[in-house]
Amino acid sequence: MSGGTLIALALLIPLAGAGLIALSWRRPNLRESVTIATAVLLFAVNVRLAIGVLDGETPTLRVVEPVEGVPIAFAIEPLGMLFGLVASFLWIVTSFYSIGYMRANGEARQTRFYACFALALGATMAVAFSGNLLTTFIGYEALTLTTYPLVTHHSDAKSVRAGRTYLGILLGTSIALLLPGIVATWMLAGTLDFRAGGILSGTASDGVVLLLLGLYMFGIGKAALMPIHRWLPAAMVAPTPVSALLHAVAVVKAGVFVALKVIVYVFGIDLLNSSGAGAWLVWIATITLVLASVVALTKDNLKARLAYSTVSQLAYVVLAGALATQWGVLGGGMHIAMHAFGKITLFFCAGAIYTALHKTEVSQMGGIGRAMPVTMLAFLIGALSVAGLPPGGGTWSKWYIALAAAETGHLVIVGALMLSTLLNIAYFMPIVARAWFAPRAAIHPARSAGAMAAPDGGEGLKEAPLFCLIPLSLTALGCVALFVFASELETFLAPMIDGLSTKGR
Repeated sequence: MSGGTLIALALLIPLAGAGLIALSWRRPNLRESVTIATAVLLFAVNVRLAIGVLDGETPTLRVVEPVEGVPIAFAIEPLGMLFGLVASFLWIVTSFYSIGYMRANGEARQTRFYACFALALGATMAVAFSGNLLTTFIGYEALTLTTYPLVTHHSDAKSVRAGRTYLGILLGTSIALLLPGIVATWMLAGTLDFRAGGILSGTASDGVVLLLLGLYMFGIGKAALMPIHRWLPAAMVAPTPVSALLHAVAVVKAGVFVALKVIVYVFGIDLLNSSGAGAWLVWIATITLVLASVVALTKDNLKARLAYSTVSQLAYVVLAGALATQWGVLGGGMHIAMHAFGKITLFFCAGAIYTALHKTEVSQMGGIGRAMPVTMLAFLIGALSVAGLPPGGGTWSKWYIALAAAETGHLVIVGALMLSTLLNIAYFMPIVARAWFAPRAAIHPARSAGAMAAPDGGEGLKEAPLFCLIPLSLTALGCVALFVFASELETFLAPMIDGLSTKGR
């Protein structure tokens, strides 16, 4: 089967799955079976594509040319293939988790939930495999629109307000900033194709390059650079599987993926170095990663704490690209995968705690580790990975980003990265310590309304259903696997890294 056919399948399978999910709305078991089958089939197609990419192939697909010289086209390079693999694999895990979560909590509108989830993964594949900026923009906007119903899933006043913020900021930034940046790139370079080394070198003055970089980085609102970040904490009103989609599988990863891809294939690291256009972005990203960590430290609501943690972690990827070195781009590409597994584990654990105990605040979680040992062990592993500590995969991606900062002489940035890690420890480890060592009676003087009796007649604390427990265990193991096999990830990204610059690594 040709690469173009496989790309077409990767785009069409989620769309077909969404249709079948909608048709099976009267039969929940069939609907969920279709969801899982669609996710597995999409991942299998991605694996087949990845084998070709590892063999040096560049699968392509040209669909239509709405503007002369600017087709809707797809071309897979290593970074996009990595994003596609991560998103499609985590969709399988999230699908199983969603079944346990949505059923245990009696959520309404489940058919719409699963159908929109499938449509969002289709849009994610379009972004991951896009061959030019026009195709990226179309997939990017489709992802915003297909996830809006998920953010507003509960349909109450709070969800509707959050949905307005979500849609307003993401559509507003992309139309007002990103789209003009794409048009300007077309006028300057005469092409919107992604090319190794970039397409803007020699086409504009340093000032214009700086302006364009600003349009792109703030126009890609899903990357959540401050102050374009409010949509992300607002979206936490959605069910936990949606939070996992937003933070790990699709939305924010699409943001930092596009930001890194634009830096590598539109600007090129040599142009950013020679023009100095990326200097401001280095500091904006650094300020974002530190400030967001400080804000996370102040949040008692667990999902809000995780949301601001995500804002901070996304800034690592933007910083990695802005440093404009091979080490930086490698660290940024790896961090997309590392953070995906770490953060989805943490959100799965938050959802499991809510499902079992109906607890949402950190201050309510004393003693739960002794009754939810699997969940809290997985939480610990996910937290260590996100913080950049062994045995989590985030250790290596953050190490490469720190190397890039040191290589470029940004010792203050190295210090900021160390400070951020300490802040990560400060807002994650008290959760773990409280869960394992705080006296349960002091935190839970009475049984909560949603708690279920434990076999020992205790306070009703126990693990969430297996459909929640198994996925969070798998993603926690994935964090450790990424730590052990990080070199394989580096090898996968090597073709992109080696073609970045004539300068040595």
